[in-house]
Amino acid sequence: MNSYHEREMLIPFRSALLPQIFTDVVIVGTGVAGLRAAIEASQQNDVIVLAKESIDLSNTSWAQGGIAAVMNAKDSINAHIQDTLEAGAGLCEPSAVRALVEEGPVEIQQLLKWGMRVDRDESGQPALGLEGGHHCHRIIHSDGDATGVELARCLVEKVRQQRRVRVFDRCFVIDILVDQRNGQRRAAGVLTWHPRHGLQIIWAKATVLASGGCGQIFRETSNPKVATGDGVSMAWRAGATVTDLEFMQFHPTTLYVAGAPRHLISEAVRGEGAKLVDRDGVSIMRDLHDLADLAPRDVVSRAIVKHLAKSGESHAWLDARCMGSTGFSKRFPGLSRMLAGFGLDGGRHLIPVHPAAHYSIGGVETDLYGRTNVPALYACGECAATGVHGANRLASNSLLEGLVFGRRVAQAIDLDALAAAMPVPLTHEVERPERGELDLADVRSSLRSAMWRNVGIERSSTKLSDMLEMFAFWGRYAFDSVFDEPMGWETQNMLTSARLMVLAALARNESRGTHTRLDRPTTDVELEGHFTWNMKREECDWKARGAMASAHISRA
Repeated sequence: MNSYHEREMLIPFRSALLPQIFTDVVIVGTGVAGLRAAIEASQQNDVIVLAKESIDLSNTSWAQGGIAAVMNAKDSINAHIQDTLEAGAGLCEPSAVRALVEEGPVEIQQLLKWGMRVDRDESGQPALGLEGGHHCHRIIHSDGDATGVELARCLVEKVRQQRRVRVFDRCFVIDILVDQRNGQRRAAGVLTWHPRHGLQIIWAKATVLASGGCGQIFRETSNPKVATGDGVSMAWRAGATVTDLEFMQFHPTTLYVAGAPRHLISEAVRGEGAKLVDRDGVSIMRDLHDLADLAPRDVVSRAIVKHLAKSGESHAWLDARCMGSTGFSKRFPGLSRMLAGFGLDGGRHLIPVHPAAHYSIGGVETDLYGRTNVPALYACGECAATGVHGANRLASNSLLEGLVFGRRVAQAIDLDALAAAMPVPLTHEVERPERGELDLADVRSSLRSAMWRNVGIERSSTKLSDMLEMFAFWGRYAFDSVFDEPMGWETQNMLTSARLMVLAALARNESRGTHTRLDRPTTDVELEGHFTWNMKREECDWKARGAMASAHISRA
């Protein structure tokens, strides 16, 4: 169990000595997908929702962009589908995209009934914005640039109203418990750690991963600190199949101020007429794409990187002066306050920007209802891969995905009529290695810097192979160490998810969507499908497009 491919967390415990909790459904994560799943699942089940930090800290609450949905007579379901497919660069699963787009408007209406506030036009209807990759105004916003905050508030409030839902704050999930009796594998719950209660076991008939992405494996990222790839890593160790991990979406515009966090500058700013320019005010995107500054994110991010390499500049600029100070602060009040903290007026000054890791497109492979190949284990949201995003996510489809597939997971749990998890005595004996204490902060810093340099917007086989050598070195220490607190377990998860991303990037010998290989600059029509990985196999498997999001995923 000590190889990179087959291992478990090195945590000594005896289940008989630990607090044990029983429930029908346990959900890992409190973003849009996890909360939507909890609301739906609680109609028929007792539910426990686990928040890694506070319930309101997730990628959802950080989302400035809106929710894409067909809410306008000038728009159509087919138009939204087509925009999603075009952005996905040939890898979207059509059935997943159709489910997303067709069921999206119903989810928006449900949110409005639950009390979510959205920006409205003069007629009182939801105001519809425009973002990159969309050919029609269909983006719903709240308070200009605080959609995620308002969506999280609405869903948290609704969850707290459900009498069959319990929320555990600051409860770190270490691993998925897998029952292997009678030669059959199934998820049986999770092993957790809480600062007050220590280790504890939650037994559940259904385990749902909704833990978000892995943006923190990169030095430059728009993600909160909790996005360390825990869901994919736990699922991997439990025997679940993962796919499309080579596709990490880099957002073109995050604030670039030395020493400051990479604050996201919403794509909606460009939707209102802002343009990317160089230090002389010359447009960067002009003549590069028919949508210019509103081209898909991968196109814009690559254009910025190429411009910086050619010009020698450290960053690009976002010119939103067309809105003026008053217009900018009225349309984007949150951004305006944030920029003011750095002495910038978004409607009067050029804004320094640089691309950053933003959204994990790949994840745990699921069917259209969130089922994985491990019975009783489900996944939804950013840690899942339904195939809806293909090789590049269309702007503002992610919150919609969380709503639609979060609900679908809960429906699947009821349809699957799972038996209650039967607890088994667990004893895990581990000897602590006799070596010096590992400097976790140094490992994480080195990993994040190396990933940004070698597995960022532009990649090559040489740099990717160098990364595998680094993982081999780090793994000898980080994976044979015994940790007693979340930072150590997070570091192991970051190394696992990062290494899987590198393996996937090496396997895809082409450039497609967010995945750019300088040594394979063209798109290969024969690679129009998905590379999948499973801990049981040393090499990847191949799945043609159209075969991934089947009605019910085959069981391992």
